[in-house]
Amino acid sequence: MIVVYPGAQTLDVSGPLEVFDTVNRLLSDPTDAYRLQCVSPEAPSVATSAGLVVQAEPLEAAEGAIDTLLVPGGPGLKEALTDTSLIAWIRGTAARARRVASVCGGAFLLAEAGLLDGRRATTHWAYWEQLARRYPEVTVDPEPIFVRDGPYVTSAGVSTGIDMALALVEGDHGATYALEVAKYLVLYLKRPGGQAQFSMVLDAQLTDHEPIRAVQDWIQENLHRALLVPELACHASMSPRHFARVFRRAVGMTPGRYVRRMRIARARQLLEATDLSVGQIASRCGFTACETFLRAFGALVGVTPAQYRQRFQLPAPSGLRVQPAWAERRSA
Repeated sequence: MIVVYPGAQTLDVSGPLEVFDTVNRLLSDPTDAYRLQCVSPEAPSVATSAGLVVQAEPLEAAEGAIDTLLVPGGPGLKEALTDTSLIAWIRGTAARARRVASVCGGAFLLAEAGLLDGRRATTHWAYWEQLARRYPEVTVDPEPIFVRDGPYVTSAGVSTGIDMALALVEGDHGATYALEVAKYLVLYLKRPGGQAQFSMVLDAQLTDHEPIRAVQDWIQENLHRALLVPELACHASMSPRHFARVFRRAVGMTPGRYVRRMRIARARQLLEATDLSVGQIASRCGFTACETFLRAFGALVGVTPAQYRQRFQLPAPSGLRVQPAWAERRSA
């Protein structure tokens, strides 16, 4: 069941809906099919963000036990958050649902209803700080594309709602079937929830502070090195203590944490674009021990390097793999 309010993000609604509808069309046993239902306080017709009009039933039509309640985000979220009757409906309906899911800003509606208190959740990279400030009882993780905490599943936004829906299908029907659904929908790949919102997060960390930006650029060229604070401070012409303070203020994290994230980002690139062994990748990314690399990669990405490579490494159209220039640099 998807609750649709005026101005809900079109793809937040249609993406998961298409996944579940595809399941129904591929199932050999119709008794296992999902019963798809859209409900809205604006029934029978409600316009989404792109102007697509969704035919919906009134909220009162949601009776009895519910398998999955899905709440989208969208430009209409601000008004939806002030609709106390809608918030109360979400709170009451969630109590009758086997699981509750949100896409993008839909997490705000779940949090407003008090459903995410004491739980881990995510939302779109551009809004996670606002979610964390507005609902301090929620542990907001800005990196994964979707997060499970008990019966609650929150996703990062827009296309990640499709990834989340596929994960729900996998839980219901198994991994092989979920992959068949992904293939039928001609999806580029099926992403695990641990896949991070890396590119957006890393772009947001590039600072306009010139000395620190120069150090960031130097880090990218020297990830195979130890990259301790004294060495980084020297490149910024600062004392280590002053550099650490300035870097954290400019970038939003300690130099050590930033370097670790850059190492993992480079490891992802190598796993996707090369056939280097995990040990070779660990060395080229500056990890002195493979075990340290495995722990760091798993903590940040949510899967092992081998699992990541299996899911994300794709052959070139010619069947040949060409290493990018940065992958061929010497590790010493």
